[in-house]
Amino acid sequence: MVALLGLASVLGAAPVGAADAITLTTPYPAVAVAPGSNVNFEISVTTDSAGRVDLTVAGAPAGWTAVLRGGGFTVDGVETDGSTATKVTLNVTVPADAAAGTQRITVRGVTASGASATLPVDIRVSPSAAGDVTLTTDVPQLKGASDATFRFTLTLTNDTPDDLTFSVIATGPAGWTVDAQVGSQAQAASVVVAAGANTTVTVNAKPSADAAAGAYPIAVDATSGSRSAHADLAVEITGSYKLALSTLDGRLNMNATAGSASDLTVLLTNTGTADVAEAALSADAPNGWNVTFDPPTVTVPAGGQVQSVAHVTPSSDAIAGDYVATFRATASVATASTQIRVTIETSLLWGAIGIALIVIVFAGLWWTFRRYGRR
Repeated sequence: MVALLGLASVLGAAPVGAADAITLTTPYPAVAVAPGSNVNFEISVTTDSAGRVDLTVAGAPAGWTAVLRGGGFTVDGVETDGSTATKVTLNVTVPADAAAGTQRITVRGVTASGASATLPVDIRVSPSAAGDVTLTTDVPQLKGASDATFRFTLTLTNDTPDDLTFSVIATGPAGWTVDAQVGSQAQAASVVVAAGANTTVTVNAKPSADAAAGAYPIAVDATSGSRSAHADLAVEITGSYKLALSTLDGRLNMNATAGSASDLTVLLTNTGTADVAEAALSADAPNGWNVTFDPPTVTVPAGGQVQSVAHVTPSSDAIAGDYVATFRATASVATASTQIRVTIETSLLWGAIGIALIVIVFAGLWWTFRRYGRR
């Protein structure tokens, strides 16, 4: 009889011991943080059978706060299903005046049957553990004309243990249009950068119309509370190139004679802020025409003008009338063109021949009437 009762006692105790098994785990039980930080530990609560587990936190130093959170609440216990882990978060706030050193906080879980487990977590306070925020770029300087728009791409990195909300401001020279876009949203005024993550910052700079050649600084600042990051950029303006082609007196027409050369002085004007070098002059004219320029290639200084003479020779069989020739100036940095109306006049030689023919005809008629008129 005693043996049977002992056997029953053993058989009854075995499942109770199994049901009471409880474990508390976290992937990172020891961390280093800076004073004033918030630390979150994700804790997994596992039991061998479904039931309630009461949770407590102990060991937080004076001035520190340590609470368990889950589902948007401060929790004192969880319900487990006996198979998968139930997650809770231990949130620890380290005061800004916390002394350097390591503090241990203990989380204890107790099942309804009295089984318990503890999980110690260590927090080492160190000012050097705060991490930093940085703003970097591989291309801090761009070069181009004053009528171009310059785009810089920077990386904003949050190496702190906290998620931070950043705003970014870019400033440039007076008269310039400079703006900064943070993140992927064009109109976003700020962006949240997760702890240990980064985001892209795009800076667009449009120089003023009268920006002279030279180097111009652009400052970019990213700010989140007391944390900030700075980057210096630069734009080198090589000048703007604006070329115009006209004639010396502004008239876009000329007279010419078929088969003969006629001259027209053209005027190249550079209203930009940099010289236009080696502008080659050419013309698109009707078939059989020949147009040359003297000089054929010119350099037009910034804000200056240069003349060239166009020698226009229409084809010898061109009939009287109006024709159009397009004059062009082509350089590597700028081009210009204008259309010239060319009026072909009848040659004086042909006019003289026509008059001579008329005289001959009248002379012949006079001779005929004189000789035969009285018969």
